[in-house]
Amino acid sequence: MKIRRFIALGILGLYPGLSASQVPTRAMDVRKEEKVFVVRRYLDRVASWQLDSIEHNGLRHAGREWTSATLFTGLIEMTKQSGGARYAKYLESVGEQFAWKMYADNYRYYADNYCVGQLYTWKYTRDKNIDYIADFVRLADTLVSRPHSESLAWKNNIALREWAWCDALFMGPPALSSIYKVTGNLQYLDLVDTLWWKTTNYLYNPKERLFYRDQSYFDKKESNGHDVFWSRGNGWVLAGLVRVLNDMPKDYKSRARWEDLYRSMVKRIASLQQHDGYWRTSLLDPERYPAKETSGTALFTYAIAWGINNKVIPSKDYETVVWKGWNALVNAVHPDGKLGYVQQVGEAPGEVNYDDTEIYGVGAFLLAGHELLKLAEKSSATGK
Repeated sequence: MKIRRFIALGILGLYPGLSASQVPTRAMDVRKEEKVFVVRRYLDRVASWQLDSIEHNGLRHAGREWTSATLFTGLIEMTKQSGGARYAKYLESVGEQFAWKMYADNYRYYADNYCVGQLYTWKYTRDKNIDYIADFVRLADTLVSRPHSESLAWKNNIALREWAWCDALFMGPPALSSIYKVTGNLQYLDLVDTLWWKTTNYLYNPKERLFYRDQSYFDKKESNGHDVFWSRGNGWVLAGLVRVLNDMPKDYKSRARWEDLYRSMVKRIASLQQHDGYWRTSLLDPERYPAKETSGTALFTYAIAWGINNKVIPSKDYETVVWKGWNALVNAVHPDGKLGYVQQVGEAPGEVNYDDTEIYGVGAFLLAGHELLKLAEKSSATGK
């Protein structure tokens, strides 16, 4: 019944004049068709606002780096929806603008800058033209050949060579797993496996079941005395984890270990969701930064919904969590489709405002909505 109430709140979110207090008791009677309609409507509104903004104002950051690449991952999912041709056309134009190339300087091995490889592998799956992934394959081959033997201590520009910060686990691993999936070269997935656990062994706190942002946070404390665990940072990890699992064969040698980490993190993350469905920027000190925040919330909602859809976690334990998260997200969408309350580029918990938006937040929203759409399509009025 709680799930249906959250869905009903999302429906009312389409009509800004209605408040949560006006939700009728018949909210539990929301039909499958209504759920699907609501999710699709919000996906289209938010994606359309973002593309219109880019058309009129341009990208706010360099096109091939992580902010844009995260948006591209969400838009790739939009190409699978009704009306997806618009999004495919935009993505193809971006790839042409980049000449399907990766960065060519010392930043070539910086995980933030090869997240865009997922755009190239998407295009290759559509047209099977090796030109779309040729430079990415060259980069992946070089990464395989590199020693990756340095400490992950946060110094000496280590991020240019290793996955030394938790955000990198969304940027690098899914890109390399996607090139594995389209080429069948197991070396790429094996490298993901090796480097993922190197980073996890360094940044993961098994007691808290959360990741530090990087080594410089090991000794930092929040005002309440807890360690600093950043919402979006852990969102990057969990979302990156499921994107790799999505590419990983069921019989891969260490898949069970990946799934165990996923389940452990999901249980912990779900317990930290706030009453209104959001996760605050500081996971263990939500009172310090009480504002809503959508980028971390979207990444968590996406990753947990993925687990339900792929039967890695039980629906009965987590479906309420994801519908609460989705309802929180849609209530941060402005009437014109702008997604608000997105924490700006950073590395730690911080303040957020209603008008704050960013393209990576939109990308995460679209990923979450795509999984919620699949979940809604499976459900029925007599279900949960």
